[in-house]
Order: sequence, then structure tokens, then C-alpha cells
Amino acid sequence: MTHYLMPVGPLHVALEEPMYFKLEVSGETIRGLEINAGHVHRGIEYLAMKRNFYQNITLTERVCSLCSNSHPTTYLMALEEIAGIQVPERGQYLRVIADETKRVASNLFNVGILAHIVGFSSLFMHVMEVREIMQDVKETIYGNRMDLGANCIGGVKYDLDEERAAFLKSRLAELRTAIDEIRRIYASDSSILLRTRGIGALSKEDALEYGLIGPVARGSGVAYDVRKNAPYAVYHQLEFPLHTRTDGDVWSRAMVRLDEARTALEIIAQCLDKMPEGPVSIGGLPEIPAGEAVAKTEAPRGELIYYLRTNGSDVPERLKWRVPSYHNWGALPLMMAGNRISDVALIVNSIDPCISCTER
Repeated sequence: MTHYLMPVGPLHVALEEPMYFKLEVSGETIRGLEINAGHVHRGIEYLAMKRNFYQNITLTERVCSLCSNSHPTTYLMALEEIAGIQVPERGQYLRVIADETKRVASNLFNVGILAHIVGFSSLFMHVMEVREIMQDVKETIYGNRMDLGANCIGGVKYDLDEERAAFLKSRLAELRTAIDEIRRIYASDSSILLRTRGIGALSKEDALEYGLIGPVARGSGVAYDVRKNAPYAVYHQLEFPLHTRTDGDVWSRAMVRLDEARTALEIIAQCLDKMPEGPVSIGGLPEIPAGEAVAKTEAPRGELIYYLRTNGSDVPERLKWRVPSYHNWGALPLMMAGNRISDVALIVNSIDPCISCTER
């Protein structure tokens, strides 16, 4: 059988962002994979140490678009720990609402792209149409469709009055029905199942060995979610399940994302019902003393960790983050082995890679 090396990328019709893969192939079967990164390196960590704490709220939100709210939230959690700032409870609820709003939009985007890669164009357009409901919510409540600009030191910059809360509740009801329908399609349609079941499979043992996180790990049965295992904000006051699947394939990872998108709607609804009255932030411009802290949250792609060190000035001495995609890239060679060349795009998409996050 013919044995050869096949390049994929860095610019390729099957890839959403620039990344270079060198496939080791026998016939149509993948035997090995080498990943080469660095095509969109922006030096954001360096830039963060040239800007003050307030400017970095805007900068960190632009690390990634699909999980943009998670970055400033985690950064601010570290900053607030150093400064001993207690975010008002209403502000904490509003942070959760913003995070879960982004989770719904991010997860739907990923499963929509899966349908696009499979060639199920009508399903792709349907999923993106449903996602547009949440995009409309973001534009109405936050004024932006991607980067919400919701956070500030000590809380949030937005609030929900009765009219906007009612609007959000009406959209949640609309999304519940739509996402339930999408889940039924992904769980039963032969076009999806034939291309995703058993493809890119990864066992629970391998997922633990490679330190995978987020929906990729939970798709292989690893029951870890920062919101459950190390609760932050007001997640400890909310009731929601931790979703896992056992097969560890492309389909399982997609179903975990759909399950979590559906659950995110219920988390938002709980926040709207339980959210107390009061201030949404501490107000003013607090002094940030010297110190260091680590904070972590559950971004749509998994555990996001920020390390911050300050020296008493208004500029961080060091700011560093570890994004979910960084860990999940490492298992791609194992997922690819034994699959076909035509499965490459599906497997890559199944880890929901953020190349901009990775190449910070």
C-alpha cells in the first residue's frame, strides 16, 4: 500500500483557522500526525504587560471571539482576588448570565460547522438560524453580537430591567424548543451518525492521560467541569447536571455540546429567578496592590486558567493564561490514527479548536 506524507493547511478549505498538519498516510488511512502552529501569533501576553488593568479588560476579551466573555471574567477574578474585592451578588448573577449566553452561541456554532463539514447544508443553516436567536439576545442586551463588553473591575457594566428580563425569558422559551429539535436530529439522522459515530474515538483513560478538558473530555466520560468541581461566582447556588458521554467520538463530543447548550438555558432562567436586587458593581476605580493570584472558569471549550502578578502599579507585572485548546490539541494524533483522510476536518472540528487562543 502506498505510504506518503500529506500536508493539510495552514490555509485549507477544511480548516476554519490557519494550522498546518502533516499527515502520515497509508492509502486513505491516517497513520500519524504532526502539528505545526504559530501562523497567527499576536503576542497578546506581551501587549497585556504594556497596558493598565482597565485596558486589559478590553484586550483579554479579544483573545478569542467565541468564548470572549470567559477571558475578561477569569482575568478579573484574579485581579479581584489580589485586591480583596467582593463582587456584589447581583453582579455575580449577571456574570453567569453573560457566560452562559456565550456558551449557547459557541456550542451551536461548533455543531453547525459539523453539519457543514458533513455536507448537510440544510441542517447547518438551521442550526445557524437558531444560533441567531442568541446573537439577537446579545445585541439587544449588550449592544454587541460577539464581544459583549459586559465586565468591569468589581462587577459588570450592564443590568437587566423588567423589560429586558422579559425579553430574555421569551427568547429562552424559543431556544428550548429549537435546541431540543436539533438534538433529536443529531441523535437520529443517518447522515450525521454515519459520519460521526466511532470517528476520532478516544477512551476515558487516554483522555485522562493527555489531560483533556471541556466537552472533549466529557465526551470520553471524564466528569470534570469547573462550574461543578470548583464553583465560582454563584454556580454553587444553581442546580444543573454535568453532561458526559462514554463513546469518546465526534458524535459524543457534539452531543455533549448540545446538552450543555440546553442546560445553559436553564442556568440563565434560574439566574433570572434568583437574582437579588442591588448594585451590579462596586463602582469607582479601586487601587490594585502588589500580589499574585490564579483564577479559573469553565469556558465553552473547557477549563480556562489565568495567572496574574501585580507590583503596586496600574500595569500587570505578568499576565498569563492557559486556554482549553492548548491541552486538547495534544490528543489529535491519537484521535486521527486509523481514520480516513476525509475524517480530518470532522475530528479537528470536534475538539472545537481556537487557534487564536492557543497562539496568544
